[in-house]
Amino acid sequence: MDAILRYFFDFSRLSGYWPDILHGFLITVEMSILTVAIGIPLGLLLAVLRLYGIRPLNALIIFYIDLFRSIPQLVLIILAYFALPYTGLVLSPFLATVVALSMVLSAFAEEIFWAGITSVPKGQWEAGRSTGLSFNQTLVYVVLPQAIRLGIPPLTNRAIGISKGTTLGSVIAVPELLNVTSSIQSNVANPTALTVGAILFLALFLPFVRFTRWLERAYGHPRH
Repeated sequence: MDAILRYFFDFSRLSGYWPDILHGFLITVEMSILTVAIGIPLGLLLAVLRLYGIRPLNALIIFYIDLFRSIPQLVLIILAYFALPYTGLVLSPFLATVVALSMVLSAFAEEIFWAGITSVPKGQWEAGRSTGLSFNQTLVYVVLPQAIRLGIPPLTNRAIGISKGTTLGSVIAVPELLNVTSSIQSNVANPTALTVGAILFLALFLPFVRFTRWLERAYGHPRH
């Protein structure tokens, strides 16, 4: 036990590195928030557009979904950073990571929202139209609230999983938490920095996981 404490919890080795660790943690938080804030609304927009049944547009949406669900996140991050400059679009490592992860999340979110929309009984549409609501009004006031409610549990779980992909930004030198703590571990020849990184990841994602469980209980099943 003493050896474990000396090897993994020797916080004296981190003297002078705490500002770097905090900065890496804040970068990770920023990327996670932006990924969710971009990916989920974009996925909802794609699901709504798909509902209008415009064949060429639907074909593009389905291609987009299949593409970003199939390619590994790491590959997308590398392509966003190294390939896009050849098209004239140069992204910083931070933005390249956020864009890649947001696209992946939007693809999964679209499928989740689409499943929620199509699971709403046809009678709900007919009831809305029979009261004088237009198609768009029925969608906004009747269908989407139910679809979003049904999609909350799988969507939050998917958002957590993809947000953890921010660690992949270390491949293109994003100074996020894992990158910083790994560098410190190499400098001091001690893994205590990685222990701190694990604790901070828990501090970031564990409340989100607990919140997800609450959402599942509150909205995952219809109330009787």
